[in-house]
Amino acid sequence: MNTALIGLQWGDEGKGKIVDILSENCDYIVRYQGGNNAGHTVVVGDKEFIFHLIPSGILHKNKVCVIGNGVVIEPESLLEEIDYLAKSGISVNKNLKISALCHVIMPYHRILDKLRESKRSNKIGTTGRGIGPCYADKISRCGIRVVDLLNPRIFKEKLKDNIAEKNEIFQKVYNHPGFSFDEIYSKYLAYAKKISVFVADTATLLQQALKKNKCILFEGAQGTFLDIDFGTYPYVTSSNVTVGGVCNGAGITPKAIDMIIGVVKAYTTRVGEGPFPTEFDKGFCDFIRKKGKEFGATTGRPRRCGWFDAVLARHAINLSGVEEVAVTKLDVLDNLKEIFVCTAYKYKGKIFKYFPYDFEVLRNAKPVYRKFSGWNKTTSKIKKFGALPKNALNYLSALEGLISSRIKIVSVGSKREETIFR
Repeated sequence: MNTALIGLQWGDEGKGKIVDILSENCDYIVRYQGGNNAGHTVVVGDKEFIFHLIPSGILHKNKVCVIGNGVVIEPESLLEEIDYLAKSGISVNKNLKISALCHVIMPYHRILDKLRESKRSNKIGTTGRGIGPCYADKISRCGIRVVDLLNPRIFKEKLKDNIAEKNEIFQKVYNHPGFSFDEIYSKYLAYAKKISVFVADTATLLQQALKKNKCILFEGAQGTFLDIDFGTYPYVTSSNVTVGGVCNGAGITPKAIDMIIGVVKAYTTRVGEGPFPTEFDKGFCDFIRKKGKEFGATTGRPRRCGWFDAVLARHAINLSGVEEVAVTKLDVLDNLKEIFVCTAYKYKGKIFKYFPYDFEVLRNAKPVYRKFSGWNKTTSKIKKFGALPKNALNYLSALEGLISSRIKIVSVGSKREETIFR
């Protein structure tokens, strides 16, 4: 069975752990969008691994891990991640494949990302990794792909054109000195030599795997409401996070996806700027952030925290056709006397039961809450769904009704064994 795993909130839902667990029974694990602005954390025993580009399934032996064409690659970051894994005794030499069609993040993308953010009155909260400008060049048809990087003549032509155009912009608009062609050219040729051993026609690779009935897991980065089309624009990422991004980002047909699993936290978080109707006040946010270790895996930034938003999750489920849901970090709520869930938004006397895209509504709406009694018991040692405290079961059952989807996985801790399958 081929499965797509989709984040249903603003990212950081705990997808890395779920991917790691599901990878055990899969042959191929495919990352289909985003860049090194993503961070997936996996805990194995006492060792914590943080991934940015390489699929989390790399921790399992004999699994083919694919970085699909929908991903943008910063070569230095990728090589650092490979070295980081090697130091932990994990070799990627045989089982990492990188699409030749991935676009490459260049130094001018990173600088432009930061300069644009510095000029904005309404900050987006970008990671400054150059993801957006790289995707913009892709759409503008002036981007440099991995396959271009591997051909010195083509790379030289494309880089010269880009440097000439970018330097004009940087010097005249941003008062920046610009970039040296020779410096970037030589540096990136060295990167090309190192990553060339991993480069492949990954679309054909996956199509052949499908014909052989291999099991494929498609791993998304970020979350639905950071999707470039359906997210809380402009406070979004630059790629399609929803299930629609899988086909374009991996080179497979919709018919190849047998199961779509959505991942949510038992509460809600987001990093960076943008509307967040259920956000806690500062004191309670600090408490949950500390308890849930809510700091960005990529940037270390503190995450904003709030109650579970059923309006948000239900819309995300409908957008991707999610059939099953994994709920993570239930244990973070263990000691709360009362727990609240947002069932609708209210603005200017009007009730919104469906997600409103009007920015004024999103920014000013007040959540309509339903209150639940807490369970005041530790859940991290529980192994069976039915053994969860009664009030925890009541909470999960209510979530199922509110989001119209069945919960099949519950995570009660960061370790692999702290997972309940229903």
